[in-house]
Amino acid sequence: MALDKRKIPEINAGSMADIAFLLLIFFLVATTMNTDTGIQRVLPPWVETADAPPIKERNLMQVKVNQYDQIQVQGKLVHLSQVKDLAKDFILNVGDSEELPEKVVTDIELVGSYPVSEGVISLQNDRGTSYDMYIKVQNELTRAFNEIRDNVARERFGASFEELDEAKRKAIQKAVPPKISEAEPKNIGGN
Repeated sequence: MALDKRKIPEINAGSMADIAFLLLIFFLVATTMNTDTGIQRVLPPWVETADAPPIKERNLMQVKVNQYDQIQVQGKLVHLSQVKDLAKDFILNVGDSEELPEKVVTDIELVGSYPVSEGVISLQNDRGTSYDMYIKVQNELTRAFNEIRDNVARERFGASFEELDEAKRKAIQKAVPPKISEAEPKNIGGN
């Protein structure tokens, strides 16, 4: 009996490389890539240290984060959850305390006379501070200013800050400017 030897047809792979290349180009063009944008901050204009006006001690709130991600506010250890409220109390100075920042009554278009805080929050991190804690502290400080702005917007315009038109938002930003200064990182040490 003779064995039937049939030829197995071969697949023409000549155009496989072309198809793979076209698929690769398609996925590169059609795919979006997420990029980390970081913290969105508008930096103040550069001021030479010699030209910078001195800041009164009562107008400065020092926030430090050490290498162990421990937070100090005005030299006292605090938990992350306390940072926002301490910053709000500092900026608002509701009782006009002599130990908290001064206020300058300023006439702001659309808002009227408003006591603008002279307070500056100085944030300083240790070189060993984790990036995660750095971002969390930044977020808490930003939340403090955002909540104050939202309260002023509701008080003056009867709407949240986000609901206001651009002119009213700018007026509120003048009334509650985000004064956060970042000091150069250094070795703060543990507590």
